[in-house]
Amino acid sequence: MRPAAGALTALLLAGLLAVLTTAPAHAVGYRYWSFWDGSGGGWAYATQGPATARPADGDAIGFRFAVSEDSKNAAKPTAAPDFGAVCDSTPAKDGDKRVAVVLDFGTAADAPAGETPPPARTACAQVGKDASAGEALAAVAKPLRYDSAALLCAIAGYPKAGCGEQVSGKKSAEPSASGSDSGGEDGGPSAGLIGGVAAVVVLGAAGVWQARRRKRG
Repeated sequence: MRPAAGALTALLLAGLLAVLTTAPAHAVGYRYWSFWDGSGGGWAYATQGPATARPADGDAIGFRFAVSEDSKNAAKPTAAPDFGAVCDSTPAKDGDKRVAVVLDFGTAADAPAGETPPPARTACAQVGKDASAGEALAAVAKPLRYDSAALLCAIAGYPKAGCGEQVSGKKSAEPSASGSDSGGEDGGPSAGLIGGVAAVVVLGAAGVWQARRRKRG
């Protein structure tokens, strides 16, 4: 039975190699401004768009420009949603609310060709009580650019062109919003994929070993 066990293990390992060599080299994502809600003390992907979300007085909102595959793996703003750090120096005003706005223009790896992302910054927007997140953003980060479908394309004039375009290529090496990268640093198959196939190899070898034990018994 030893030759059969070795042959099965070799076959399973060959399958693992085939999966790794045929996996796509790069994930497809989209280059866009993501919108984040910091009212819970940490960044959460916003469930509404900036035009309809209405942050309360004392809330923080964030915007991050990056290439992301989906909302689960979108890159968060690197600065914390700290309302006090952003707005403590802005006196409260009757009839208005203060909203901390965190702007993260992303990395050079995610920038459109020929453009350089500005440094990340924060600002305290003082707007009317009923103002939307988009109005708070407009108060501190003009010019804004939207497309015909009301998708936010540029903040403070960045980027100069493009809007949510599909990108196929290496993403920045920064951890994703879920706390883990969707692939290896070289854009190859994910650790989850490798681990899953490796588990098949281990289980297959274990099955052969158990069969040999039963025959011996």
